[in-house]
Order: sequence, then C-alpha cells, then structure tokens
Amino acid sequence: MAKDIFHDAVVIALQNEGWTITHNPLHIKIEDIEYYIDLGAEILIAAEKENEKIAVEIKSFVGHSRVNDLHGAMGQFVNYYVALQEDEPERILFLAVPEIVYNSFFKKAIIQKTLAYVNAKVIVYDAENQRIVQWIK
Repeated sequence: MAKDIFHDAVVIALQNEGWTITHNPLHIKIEDIEYYIDLGAEILIAAEKENEKIAVEIKSFVGHSRVNDLHGAMGQFVNYYVALQEDEPERILFLAVPEIVYNSFFKKAIIQKTLAYVNAKVIVYDAENQRIVQWIK
C-alpha cells in the first residue's frame, strides 16, 4: 500500500489546524474485507466538549488523465464511505485534493454534480505550503 506523494504534506497541514492524527492509515475490516483509508484524525470541539472524527483519503491527481484519477478516487470514496457507515458511522469521510486540481478541474459543473451525487466532502490542500486551503462540506 503506497502513500500518496502529498501524504506527509496533508498530515502536517491537518496537524497545523489542530487535528490529531489517530490512524495512519485507518484500518477497517468488515467480514473478510480490509480497507485502508489514508488517515484518521480527530479534534476536540471545545464548545461541544466532544471530538469530531474524520477519515481522509488523499489524492494527488498526477496521473495521465484527471478523469481516470477521478474514477479511482470516487470508487475508493464510495467503498470507504460504506465501510465507515458500518464500522465508524460517527467519522466523516473527506477526499483531499490539491488546490491547483480543485481550481482547474473540481470546480467544473459535471465534477461538482459527481461530488454531490456521492455526498463527497472535500479538503483542498496546498502541498507546497503544507496547509489546508478550504473545507467543503
């Protein structure tokens, strides 16, 4: 299981925002099927005195085709979403994508419809500066 090229940058970006990385990767086993989501993290919400838990699947979109990269990412996202609903339904799943890819590809209407159809939440990250640019819920 290879890490995405921007894996460490996203870890640092999340930590800089106060998230604690609890799983790297987050392992879920349902029946005899094993899933490895890139990250599990949580943050204390002081006002609510409870933790918010997330799972993050990191993608770089550096393949030959962004459409093919999207196919793979959406397939993983749907599988992981279903697995989390079975095993950790309180954990919110996010797809992490680079800022340049979000601005040039993910803002297109058809991609936005795809994200909405699978109820995908997105973290837009700046790998070079190791920061989260935007949370899209």
